[in-house]
Amino acid sequence: MISLIQRVSQARVEVDATVVGAIGPGLLALVAVEPEDDDEVAGRMLERLLDYRVFADEQGRMNRSLREVEGGLLLVPQFTLAANTAKGLRPGFDGAAPPALARSRFQALVDLARSRWPGLESGRFGAHMQVHLVNDGPVTFWLQVG
Repeated sequence: MISLIQRVSQARVEVDATVVGAIGPGLLALVAVEPEDDDEVAGRMLERLLDYRVFADEQGRMNRSLREVEGGLLLVPQFTLAANTAKGLRPGFDGAAPPALARSRFQALVDLARSRWPGLESGRFGAHMQVHLVNDGPVTFWLQVG
């Protein structure tokens, strides 16, 4: 499982001009599911998302986690993160899980996160989404759990 996380001051996802998920300060996580991902991988990814230290402490250092700052978490499915871009001019998507598997694994991550994090919002799997964000920093990291 891959997550591209961005520390944000705010973020929202719209589908057909309707907001389906929005947060204030926190993390926006664009999430790709890989073929071998299972519930254990989803659990490890969630723990990393909640505990990864990307928020400033009193000295301005990135020493605080989402859990510590009690920020929002916006999960957005994005299979293109699993693209193979090593050669050619068109991405290959063999590294992404097939749609049915990806949908169930992404939903498992959302369900788990919802049970453990009150500030959870999510995009809609398979929908054409408009993602709006204000990247705070900017701070962006690539997390991969497998």
